[in-house]
Amino acid sequence: MPSPINFCEIAATVRAKRERRKDARPGELLDAALELFVEKGFAATRAEEVAKRAGVSKGTLFLYFSSKEELFKAVVRENLSGQFTEWNAMFDCFPGTTPEMLKFCMHSWWERIGSTKASGITKLMMSEAGNFPELAEFYKAEVIRPGNLLIQRLIQRGIDRGEFRPIDAQKAVYVVLAPLLFLALWTHSFGSLDDACDQLRPDEFLATQLDTLLNGLCVPGAKPAPGVAAQGIMAASR
Repeated sequence: MPSPINFCEIAATVRAKRERRKDARPGELLDAALELFVEKGFAATRAEEVAKRAGVSKGTLFLYFSSKEELFKAVVRENLSGQFTEWNAMFDCFPGTTPEMLKFCMHSWWERIGSTKASGITKLMMSEAGNFPELAEFYKAEVIRPGNLLIQRLIQRGIDRGEFRPIDAQKAVYVVLAPLLFLALWTHSFGSLDDACDQLRPDEFLATQLDTLLNGLCVPGAKPAPGVAAQGIMAASR
């Protein structure tokens, strides 16, 4: 004879699945929001679209996030600013030289951020920050300032160890950031085009940028252009 149906076990299984589904909803909403924010921008993305893509109702979305602005902040924390704790810890225990650390950081950024949808947030903020000053200030506090400080620490480490020449570490942050920002913008603008001749290969691009950062463009021993050396000395002494 077939064993009797245990309705209590069935009910418990259904409840467990429901709970797992409930626990997964915030993550599913954040994933859907990231995709839509990157595809359409902040202004054009509607809360109901996010809910639909996540497979829930609009009301369910607002149970977890009180507004579209709070949803966006959660997306930034989940994909960008939430990683700074780990990055700073990695900085503190990195065993190699500072040039090796710079190479590791640039490639790590590409693997974790640049090659993912999360890098599209950079393009979004650069294009829409002026229309949403509150979000711009949030992004500065959560991403820009911690990121700049981490790169500044890296450059200063190299100076203190005699691996980099004395320069203004605060301003040199943008020399490191510029190629990364360009690569993120390119990836989410022209990177989807089919013309292979114009495609930018991230690994080759980063290798060239790293070589230029560490070795410069001038031939070793060559005299710099008139005025360049004096300007560098003045900047470093400020």
